[in-house]
Amino acid sequence: MSMSRSTHLRDQIEEEIATGAFKPGDRLDEVSLADRFGVSRTPIREALQQLSVAGLVEIRRHRGAIVSAPDPKRLIDMFELMAELEAICGRLAARRLLPDDEAELKRTLEACRKAAELGDTDTYYYENERFHRAIYVASGNGFVAEQALALHKRLAPFRRLQLRVRNRMRTSQTEHESIVAALLEGNSEAAAARLHSHVAVQGERFADLIASLNRVAAE
Repeated sequence: MSMSRSTHLRDQIEEEIATGAFKPGDRLDEVSLADRFGVSRTPIREALQQLSVAGLVEIRRHRGAIVSAPDPKRLIDMFELMAELEAICGRLAARRLLPDDEAELKRTLEACRKAAELGDTDTYYYENERFHRAIYVASGNGFVAEQALALHKRLAPFRRLQLRVRNRMRTSQTEHESIVAALLEGNSEAAAARLHSHVAVQGERFADLIASLNRVAAE
């Protein structure tokens, strides 16, 4: 079974966890999920393993997959590292930007803009992922890009939650435009600072994220 199928299933289950359809403590039964999505148990098992890596699911012996509540402190620690990795990628990309990188940045920026104007959080979520991946590639440092992408994937469910906060999507797009401006100018320090600020979960953004997590757990 292709990984793309399991990734698609992961996204669907992740969305239901993020919106509270599945709550902390709920058991995710492989057979029931396979029947519901019309697939075999193999891609379901792969999807649950991916969610386990992200901390949304705990695989327990004899009980299977259980929806788990993330540890807020660990979550913030991960966002802190993500901000640093994004800053590194931005700093390098501003110095090393190639024509193909510039074209991809502009394409993903425009796709994000259209999704934001439509208020389409799901489309924005996926285009936002492509936007950040374009910056990682533009850094010209394959190892750093790999680390940034891996952590980005682990934090994806929580970035999805953040986009549901009122006006966050439009704010995110404004920040994207500012980041791209710095990259195109070759201003490495501005690019690094703007990416760090864009990703870091501090102040009101921290409070909003924790409130969203608490609301999902209580619903």
